[in-house]
Amino acid sequence: MKRAGLEAIETPAPEGIIIPPAASVGSVIADIDTPSLILDLDVFEENLRAMQALAERHGIKLRPHAKAHRCPEISHRQVALGAQGICCQKVSEAVPFVMAGLRDILISNEVVGAPKLALLAQLALQARMSVCVDNPQAVQDLSRAMASRSATVRVLVEVDVGQKRCGVQTTAEAVALAQLVAELPGLEFVGIQAYHGGLQHKRVFEQRRQACEKAARLVQKFVGALEQAGLPCAVVTGGGTGSAVFDIAAGVYTEIQPGSYAFMDADYGALDWGEDLKFRHSMFVLASVISTPTSERVVVDAGLKSLTAESGVPLIPDHAGLRCVAVNDEHSLIVADTGSLPGLGDKLRLIPGHCDPTFNLHDQVVAMRGGKVEAIWPISARGLST
Repeated sequence: MKRAGLEAIETPAPEGIIIPPAASVGSVIADIDTPSLILDLDVFEENLRAMQALAERHGIKLRPHAKAHRCPEISHRQVALGAQGICCQKVSEAVPFVMAGLRDILISNEVVGAPKLALLAQLALQARMSVCVDNPQAVQDLSRAMASRSATVRVLVEVDVGQKRCGVQTTAEAVALAQLVAELPGLEFVGIQAYHGGLQHKRVFEQRRQACEKAARLVQKFVGALEQAGLPCAVVTGGGTGSAVFDIAAGVYTEIQPGSYAFMDADYGALDWGEDLKFRHSMFVLASVISTPTSERVVVDAGLKSLTAESGVPLIPDHAGLRCVAVNDEHSLIVADTGSLPGLGDKLRLIPGHCDPTFNLHDQVVAMRGGKVEAIWPISARGLST
């Protein structure tokens, strides 16, 4: 057989080759194959309870963001503790969550294009779906898609409160768009989306507080204009892990959308949290030393295909003297500032710089308690980004 002038080589299909599981329930950390994504359940659950309690003390709802993990089991645990529902960032990302029984989902993003709108209409027949808009044409298209399936979707007008990404720029635009939503079939205007991602990572507590208060004043301005136009906002949603304390105290939001608080990657761990709230690292990438080429460095088997480094190289929490100095596709390089280097085959827990894309690199998360594997949860929405 030939194709494009090349001789095709016939090879028999492999038979009986099975990739062994990276971990099994009851395994200890020494038995887990690497690289693997692992979760400390005790710390994870403590983080969930802390954020839920904070929201409840102030009488607002918690809608955790599933883009942080893409794992339905994690969302179920958040809802079981009292979360209102969840956020997803893409329509396809929401599908495994609806299939897993999650029934209140906000697509905290604009949805444009016939395939995505058709899928959203299908989901809206099975769950209470909400979506963001910032463009009149997108609103018209959304209405047609919903009407074609006799579906209804809740709609939030996204407002730009300083992120300089999506969102209408003026109160007049917000009012006009909300009025259009209210007039069209298949759409229910419920309020506004006001998220400012740049605020989440301001390192200094006081600077973050001041920036969040400025954003909250803009949110209130939009809410006031809509109410004056006869369009009350039942839902004012936004916020994230870094701004949660300030967003809750602002008295403007009805719900907040943090996600990383459950895991605390290295970037969020570097924030000054003041005395208001403490979260701890619960998510790690387990790696093994596979090479000891010199007395000055070792190489582990977790690189950019197992964790992301756009927010910085991973931390090594269990060895104060060790430091990651480079992350390649399949390797990370470790040096010792103090003490000795680990040996061949030794395992290290790494804290990735950014949890969201790190979860998206793995098929499963190994949930551990007391040093043993308690469960293995599929990351069912991995790769679903349309």
